[in-house]
Amino acid sequence: MRDSIRHFPLTKKKGFSLTETIISLSILALIAVAVSASFLNKAPKYRLQSAVREVHSRLNYARYKAIFEGIKVRVVFDAKSYTIEKYSEEQKEWKLERKYSLQGVTLQANNSPVFHPSGTVSNLASITISNSWGTYRITLAISGRIKTMKI
Repeated sequence: MRDSIRHFPLTKKKGFSLTETIISLSILALIAVAVSASFLNKAPKYRLQSAVREVHSRLNYARYKAIFEGIKVRVVFDAKSYTIEKYSEEQKEWKLERKYSLQGVTLQANNSPVFHPSGTVSNLASITISNSWGTYRITLAISGRIKTMKI
């Protein structure tokens, strides 16, 4: 009879204890904080690079719009935004096409470039885009060439 009685332990351990779970979650939280802090430090860099690409692209857009539509196109810069304007020959005035706003950067321009139907530029401009991460300068040549450089 003794052989037929099986002994089972009264408590069987399944899963993790509350202490083990809390320790694991706190370690994961520390890792998440460290990773997010490193990403937040990179945000100004990516905002600046994105703004430089956008302004460069919009200047090319304005140049090609002037060439393909046979009209004058001007780009006017403010501290946090810029606008693209078309010149109306009938009304002899500049008409707003669209205003663009940039986040996390500051714009400075010494002029508002005007693109002509021949692809050239008058009012040559030097545009500086900066934030806490660094500064870029975009320059326009009279031929319409757009050059970007990190300062």
